[in-house]
Amino acid sequence: MSERESMEFDVVIVGAGPAGLAASIRLKQLNPELSVVVLEKGGEVGAHILSGAVVDPIGIDRLLPGWREESDHPFKTEVTDDRFLLLGPAGSARLPNMLMPPLMNNHGNYIVSLGNVCRWLAEKAEALGVEVYPGFAAAEVLYNEEGSVIGVATGDMGVERDGTHGPGYQPGMELLGKYVLIGEGARGSLAKELIAKYGLAEGREPQKFGIGLKELWEVKPENHKPGLVQHSFGWPLDQKTGGGSFLYHFDDNLVAVGFVVHLNYKNPYLAPFEEFQRFKTHPAIRETFEGGKRLSYGARAITEGGFQSVPKMAFPGGVLMGCSAGLVNVPRIKGSHNAVLSGMLAAEHVAEAIASGRANDELSSYEQAWRASDIGKDLKKVRNVKPLWSRFGTYAGVAIGGIDMWLNTLFGFSPLGTLRHGKTDSETLEPAEKYSPIDYPKPDGVLTFDRLSSVFLSNTNHEENQPVHLKVKDMDLQRASEYAVFAGPSARYCPAGVYEWVDAEGNALTADALRENVDARFVINAQNCVHCKTCDIKDPNKNINWVPPQGGEGPVYQNM
Repeated sequence: MSERESMEFDVVIVGAGPAGLAASIRLKQLNPELSVVVLEKGGEVGAHILSGAVVDPIGIDRLLPGWREESDHPFKTEVTDDRFLLLGPAGSARLPNMLMPPLMNNHGNYIVSLGNVCRWLAEKAEALGVEVYPGFAAAEVLYNEEGSVIGVATGDMGVERDGTHGPGYQPGMELLGKYVLIGEGARGSLAKELIAKYGLAEGREPQKFGIGLKELWEVKPENHKPGLVQHSFGWPLDQKTGGGSFLYHFDDNLVAVGFVVHLNYKNPYLAPFEEFQRFKTHPAIRETFEGGKRLSYGARAITEGGFQSVPKMAFPGGVLMGCSAGLVNVPRIKGSHNAVLSGMLAAEHVAEAIASGRANDELSSYEQAWRASDIGKDLKKVRNVKPLWSRFGTYAGVAIGGIDMWLNTLFGFSPLGTLRHGKTDSETLEPAEKYSPIDYPKPDGVLTFDRLSSVFLSNTNHEENQPVHLKVKDMDLQRASEYAVFAGPSARYCPAGVYEWVDAEGNALTADALRENVDARFVINAQNCVHCKTCDIKDPNKNINWVPPQGGEGPVYQNM
């Protein structure tokens, strides 16, 4: 007999991001009598939302047609200036906008805090009668005897580190529904389980990822250019390592600066966080931040596989939406518009199924519809950009990718067909013996910073006495491979200082010492985790499994 209580709804939605909230709103628009609940693992809606973000309003226009007449919406800064830079070690070159395919044009889009957009959407959903439960992490998928999804269970609260029940113990709750919609974002734990259980990725290319790091700055008024969107690629990454950056000027003297590193990089000594800090020192970048103040920091994995990596999105009893399915348009660095559209599309197919008396079956109509929709059209045009970049490097790959986008835009086809990605990101690291450690500059505390001071700005908090939510499956394998072969890349790919290899006295080992010290111990500082999921993606042995901690814990992002 389960000690958990249960609640029944027509539709259970996991994740209060753009996809989940759009789905909840659309369900209520179609049938106000439907009972809809949205679970959010963050302590408040928007607390775990991290994105650039420049939003294409196509989804919001369709979901809430009259939003522009409202005074309280978060879309305050429209893009007025769109720039693309190629950075070298000491200089930069601006690429002519006329070379860019029309889909890369940001005019008509808005620079926003995506967290604030989600807070606004949550208010809309609740006004329609949607129940939104922040602070409840969906930790388990529930199945019926036929193997269909019938709901989810939230995680237990108050469990001690040794697994015993503490004085504040509360069992999780079961939320049962006719359909379950999964909108957890990139590399969600439940989506990962469902993709594996139902073979949803069979016949698809491997999903690819990047890590996105972001800071929010308040800059001097003379350095602020409202509406400016600036993207760059090149330095400090070498031409074999994919990635790029953004600077978005919005609101009152705010600038969002971000850096993305594709997680198929090969060098185990590369550290995305340090590359981001180094990027800000470039002559074309640093002057923006002179005299400014850093307000926030965060990091998040980004899906980059695109059209050919999208898994089957329907399973018995529910569907995947948004970044849980990998609907990001990589060259545009945009996914929220497709997240909203996928949430609406899912809601329409769910509402139709419930109206016809169905429940807990497979919504094959949703799977068939998305490729013919604006989501499929958006992703299909850019499907070869990522594999070309990976195959030919930054300069040639970006150039050929641009030509391919033009051909797809003008003629609706590519002579290259649909290219493959090949390896997963966990398979691309090469042994440390092939490389030398990278000597990154020490942070100055003014423009560049260390991990721990950055994590402080993310407002991250975890109860230290709970079980560690970063599960190492085989510690011997971690020592024999991640440490001995790859020189401990977890200490470098993690943007929050979660992982350390330390000596017998507990001192963190340098990259050089890692190859020599046989007494190293693996330390997991789980309380620092910003839930980016990079470790779950990049570990060379797929030996680390990220699962949700207690509900409400993790970062509390403001205006991110």
